[in-house]
Amino acid sequence: MEYSEALDVNINNADSSNIDNNIVESFKIKRSDIVYKHMRDPALLKYYYKMKTIASLYDKDNIKNNSKNIIEGSSPTDIFIGSYNYPYVYIGPLVPPQFGDTSLLGTPEKWQNLRIEEIVDLRTKLIRGMSLTNIYDVDNGRIQQQIQELAMSEKYEDTALEYSKKPVIKLELNDDVQPFGPSVQINKLEIPNTKANRKIEKFFFDYDANAEDALIDLYNENIEISKIQRAFSAGLFGIKKQRKFVPTRWSITAVDDTISKHNREAIKAYEPVDTIYAYFNNALDTRWLIFFIPGNWQYEVVEAWWPRTIWSETEKDISINSSYEPYNGRSKYAEIGGSYYAARLAVTEKLKNVKRQAMVLILREIHEGYILPVGVWNVREHVREALTKEPIILNSTDEILKIIKSKLDIDPKGWIKNSTLLRFLYQQKRLV
Repeated sequence: MEYSEALDVNINNADSSNIDNNIVESFKIKRSDIVYKHMRDPALLKYYYKMKTIASLYDKDNIKNNSKNIIEGSSPTDIFIGSYNYPYVYIGPLVPPQFGDTSLLGTPEKWQNLRIEEIVDLRTKLIRGMSLTNIYDVDNGRIQQQIQELAMSEKYEDTALEYSKKPVIKLELNDDVQPFGPSVQINKLEIPNTKANRKIEKFFFDYDANAEDALIDLYNENIEISKIQRAFSAGLFGIKKQRKFVPTRWSITAVDDTISKHNREAIKAYEPVDTIYAYFNNALDTRWLIFFIPGNWQYEVVEAWWPRTIWSETEKDISINSSYEPYNGRSKYAEIGGSYYAARLAVTEKLKNVKRQAMVLILREIHEGYILPVGVWNVREHVREALTKEPIILNSTDEILKIIKSKLDIDPKGWIKNSTLLRFLYQQKRLV
């Protein structure tokens, strides 16, 4: 199965891991923030994640009707569409067993200042309801319709899930999707009242507009990326007969890719930046060094994963991978995955705002403190954050190496070896 088949966009499918489910037994534990402070082993964090979701699920103060197999709470209008067994997939809401304003739980744009442990605390409150459906049955059933209504909602909505089987813990080890708590197969979904976001609703009722136009227009209307991705995943956009549910992981990348390509083509009409700009950020034990370099559009992301981080290939060596595109873009799915498109959205957004184009190079060092993937939002939002800071002005390509040496742990030679753009720059310098 390819992304292009599922999304009607020009990106290919990538393998996803299949994590075994563990049956949850009903018991409570004492929570302790002390545990987090000393936890740098992913296996330990996964265990603690499991314990916290169990405690959240069976907290008698949170779940009123547990004896009736009903979970009630205010959903932050978050949903999850699976990809396993595509095109027959599980769809459902994400619901915390608590009422009130839960919007923070489903708005990653507001998580920039949170630690990984705090993000896990937030997301483990969300219980995933699961109902099996064909992706094309977007309006052929009550649950399907309610999922669409929830994804279209303006704000958090009171929601009730009725289930028959015990919930299951499933920790998604995927850097595209933010984690969530237990999963449970549902028989019934009740959302008494919903108030639609009018801008999203307009495209929902426009059966002749294509999905790409909807994504671009909503982005230009300053609708949050996470809300656009959710609506796209719920099959709210596009020609009526072509609408379908899109797996959450695929929808995140599709939206980042579509919007960033639109931005990219727009900035090609602008003059290049007049000097080298360097931006730096450090978040979630990840260091970001971003360069805007005079020249026509080129783009590259180079990622270095430290040993004992989730995507390092060995426990002793640093794993370095990169993805690059020339002026006309690329046709194949990026080697480094969804982070490539999330970062491209952020940098093209910045360049569009300043009305310039550039050769863009992102160097990312992921250190051992990044103990659990929290979703590709963290790439988009932390690159955005970096680009709000005062840039360092550089006057030559030699100064690029100096700042790499001062801000990052890997020697500049290691970056040059793994970067198409850096090799190009220093080859050009030798020819001058």
